[in-house]
Amino acid sequence: MAPGLTIQAVRVTKPKIPEAIRRNFELMEAEKTKLLIAAQKQKVVEKEAETERKKAVIEAEKIAQVAKIRFQQKVMEKETEKRISEIEDAAFLAREKAKADAEYYAAHKYATSNKHKLTPEYLELKRYQAIASNSKIYFGSNIPSMFMDSSCASKYSDVRTGRKSSLLSKETLEPSGESPIQNKESTG
Repeated sequence: MAPGLTIQAVRVTKPKIPEAIRRNFELMEAEKTKLLIAAQKQKVVEKEAETERKKAVIEAEKIAQVAKIRFQQKVMEKETEKRISEIEDAAFLAREKAKADAEYYAAHKYATSNKHKLTPEYLELKRYQAIASNSKIYFGSNIPSMFMDSSCASKYSDVRTGRKSSLLSKETLEPSGESPIQNKESTG
């Protein structure tokens, strides 16, 4: 362009496009629009599918976490039950051991006391008490040998026959010098 000239406006007339080309162009534009719409729909469907997939993944992770937590709770409950059972078993064992120790101690003390208590003199006293509480009456010459051992029976027979027994001491003799048993026999 020449110097000093300025373009103020340009006016172009519309060219006349043949009808067939114009229809083809409109059809092509419509197809292009349909293609864009289909592409956008495909993108929307893909995004929705991706969103659903992400939701499913999140839901599955949540379910897995809940299952994991429940499993851990069950494991902890089992461990707690196991510990409680161990504690109860230990307490039961301690109680049984204490009871067995107490029974052993009582039996030992009872045996020791019986050892000290069951002297021959005590047993003879019990024998005499049993004979005294016996309600049966015996007759005959076997009475002394039935209730007394052989040493006591011989001493008793010595007393009955009038001989002085070593069983009776001088203190038990009456002032007359006779045995109280002989006095009873002579009066009876």
